[in-house]
Amino acid sequence: MAVADSASATDILVMGVDGPERRVLERLARDLQMTLGRSAAVATWELSPQLTRDASRGQFNSSLILAELFGREVKFPRRILGVTGVDLFAPVLTFVFGEAQMHGPAAIVSTFRLRPELYGLPPSEDLVARRLLVESIHELGHTAALTHCQNQGCAMIGSTYAEEIDLKGPGFCDVCQRVFARSWVKNDGWSTHGVAHGDPEQI
Repeated sequence: MAVADSASATDILVMGVDGPERRVLERLARDLQMTLGRSAAVATWELSPQLTRDASRGQFNSSLILAELFGREVKFPRRILGVTGVDLFAPVLTFVFGEAQMHGPAAIVSTFRLRPELYGLPPSEDLVARRLLVESIHELGHTAALTHCQNQGCAMIGSTYAEEIDLKGPGFCDVCQRVFARSWVKNDGWSTHGVAHGDPEQI
C-alpha cells in the first residue's frame, strides 16, 4: 500500500487521527481505490484530536478536527480523509459517524460507533471495515457537493444507526456517481461549511 507525505499524485489521502491501526487505514485506502476508481494512499503522519475533547461529554468535536484537516488543504490537491477511533460529536448532535465540508477538501469519519461490540454483538473486523468504507464514501460524496439520496442502496442515504449502514453502499447510485465524477476537481474556492451525520433526531 502506498504511503504519502503529500497527495500531489493521490486523489485521496487517508490520515489517522488517534487511530485506528495502520492496517485498518491501509485496507480502507485499498477499498476506496477499488470502489471509487480513485488513487488512495495512507499518510505517513497523524493528527491528535486531544485538543478537541469536550470533558463534559467525553467525546471529541468533529467540527474542530475537520478545521484542522482543512488547514492542511494547501498541500493536498484532491481530498484528505481523517479516520479516528474516538467518539465524535457535533455541537447540535448527540454523536456523529463523520462530518465533511460540503464541496470542500476534507472529511472525518470515526470507527467508534461502527463496532458491533458496542451494541452487545460479537466483534467483526470485516463488518467494521465495510461500514468504514461506506461512511467514508458517504462523507467524500459530501465533499463533492452530493446531498442525501433516496435511491435504494446508495452510499449517500443518511444513516442514524450503524445497522442502517449495512443496507447501503458501498458505492453510489448511478445518479450520484455522475455528480461525483463531475465534481472531482480541484477548487480554489473551497467551502468551509461542515455537514455532520449521526444523531437520529437531526438526520
